[in-house]
Order: sequence, then structure tokens, then C-alpha cells
Amino acid sequence: MLAYIKGTLEMKTTGYIVIDVGGLGYKVYMSDSAIEKLGNIGEVIKVHTFYRVREDDISIFGFNTLEELRMFELLIGVSGVGAKTALVMLTVYEPSEFALAIISEDVKMLTAIPGIGPKSAKRIILELKDKIKQEEQINELSKASKNMEVSSKVKQALEIDNKISEAVAALQVLGYNRKEIEKCFEKIANINEFTTEDLIKKGLTLLSMKN
Repeated sequence: MLAYIKGTLEMKTTGYIVIDVGGLGYKVYMSDSAIEKLGNIGEVIKVHTFYRVREDDISIFGFNTLEELRMFELLIGVSGVGAKTALVMLTVYEPSEFALAIISEDVKMLTAIPGIGPKSAKRIILELKDKIKQEEQINELSKASKNMEVSSKVKQALEIDNKISEAVAALQVLGYNRKEIEKCFEKIANINEFTTEDLIKKGLTLLSMKN
């Protein structure tokens, strides 16, 4: 399994790039928006990767951030969503926007993505929200067994402000553990003054600093 590839950017074209690592050229499929954010030809770059092996195909998919990688892994885990569709989604929306669409059950937002109809959008929302519920149940059991409690600041904020609960759930969509999300939120001053989307973006910034 390849966690990431770091090497010289040899080629940028629609749908993929080529990275030279010690004289070997790795063809890496990426979303067009991710390719645009890369450096110039000849520069050393690093991309997080998903390595897919099939009987008739071996492919490498690349991502600029771990959040994009997690979003991709979640999407291809949904029945009927393939790798190409997942990359299109990454081109249209940032991970934070995608997570917010799932939590708010925004079917219209998802159907704006080429290749995603109302039925597919509803299936994506249903399957990913179910994953959050399963994780919530596991976390609650874990907290009970270890007698862990959320800090009074975050606990109170969660109880009085629904947008904070939505932000926590959205970050869980992107693969983060509820406990680590709550710890990051403890560091945010005036947390109730943020919008849901701003909280997600702030949370992503703090969480990425931990990785």
C-alpha cells in the first residue's frame, strides 16, 4: 500500500499527473482542481495516494490533503459510486462543503455534480450518515467503559448550539474521531459565533496540524 508519493512533477494533464521517483514515472489520477493546485513542472511535490488493484487494472489516485483522500475513500465505498465519479466530486466541492451537504441532507447540492442524480444523492447521504451513527454508538460505549467526559465548554456548546453538533458530525464524515474533534473545538474561542461551515474549516485546520 502506498501512503504517499514524493518526487519530481514530470507531467500535468487533464485527469492525471506523472511523478518521477528515482527514475520511475508514476501515473497518478487526480481531480482537475487538485492538479491545478500543484506546483510547476520540475518541482518536488508530495501527494497522498489510494492504490487500487483489480484483476485487469492497477491504478494510483492522488490527493493534496488527507481530507480529500478520506472523502474519496468514503465515496467509493458507497454502492454505485466509482472512482471517476468520486474524482469529479472532488473537482466540484471541497471536503468541507461535501461533509456539510451530507449532514444537512442537501440533495440539490449533490445533484449539481455531473453523473449524480436524485437517487444516487439520497443513497450517498443515507449510507454516510449511517456510518456516523455507527461510530457514535461505538464512541458512546467507549466513553462509558473508560468513564470519559467532554470538557464542560464543548459539552455546553453542543447542547445549546445545533450548528456545532452539525460541524462535529461533518468532520466525522471526513473520518475524524469525535473525541479528537471535541479536543480541537476546546481551543476555539467564541465558538458559538462561528457558522457551521466556518467551524468545519477551522476544525480541519486544527486537525491537520495534529497529523
